[in-house]
Amino acid sequence: MLRDFQALRDRVQSGAPKTVAVACAHDAHTLEAVLHAAGEGILRYLLVGHRDDILRIGQELGHRIPAGTIIDADSDEDCARIAVELIRDGKADFLQKGYMQTATILKAVVNKQTGIGTGGVISHTALIEIPGYHKLLGVADGGMIPHPDLEQKKGILRNAVEAFRGLGYDRPLVAAVCAAETVSPKIQETVDAAALKEAALAGEFGACYVEGPISLDLAMDKASCEIKRYDSPVSGDTDILLVPYMAVGNIFVKGLLLYGGARMVGVVTGARCPIALNSRSASFEEKYYSLMACAAICR
Repeated sequence: MLRDFQALRDRVQSGAPKTVAVACAHDAHTLEAVLHAAGEGILRYLLVGHRDDILRIGQELGHRIPAGTIIDADSDEDCARIAVELIRDGKADFLQKGYMQTATILKAVVNKQTGIGTGGVISHTALIEIPGYHKLLGVADGGMIPHPDLEQKKGILRNAVEAFRGLGYDRPLVAAVCAAETVSPKIQETVDAAALKEAALAGEFGACYVEGPISLDLAMDKASCEIKRYDSPVSGDTDILLVPYMAVGNIFVKGLLLYGGARMVGVVTGARCPIALNSRSASFEEKYYSLMACAAICR
């Protein structure tokens, strides 16, 4: 169990350094995070982008970047293609998006001829450090698939569970959250949640436990479970919230960040390697811990 982001960093530091391929690395916040982690001996890097800008930014940050770690590329499309190629060639372990549009790097990732897709669902898992909750919480999917059907939810669930196994969880506890804990044929997400639980019990996702449908209070708060006399392995101890729609996860996470004092990192999984897909405006801290999460997952 990882209690916070510091525990995540400690887990990564205890292993051999992984190599990140950074697409459009000519970005101060991205370089600051990558170079800081490399300076700690946690990470190695290959930087794809505008060579002169990368060297200049590195110098401004007080780092001397070895020339052999930079691959000069002009357009965003070239940066994405080359970074993905580094993964295909086994020269890097995971991807980090720098100063570019998310759609550009994802297009390179899923390219059927030159990409690193697996043919399955590619989805987003947020890791959230919440004051008052006893461990990091995963939320999937709040950033990639707006209205997933049951098969897509299975892919999202599989990706999130495999990511948590990479983080050291032998049997992740998943809550397929809905507005209530009862199945209603009129509310499709409750029907899907029950189907996901049944699939998990049949072993479709490997070692994990899926509860659903389940309301948020029962997934997160033991006191609520006691009051409602609700008993489940996930009760008050959930590792991953599987949300019914992207908007639910997005709004829930942003609410925690804005008003709950939470911190978040995001990881995209389902390709051959994890991908750190932070917003271009994301802070140094968010990008740094996203690197930690990717490095841990791809061990």
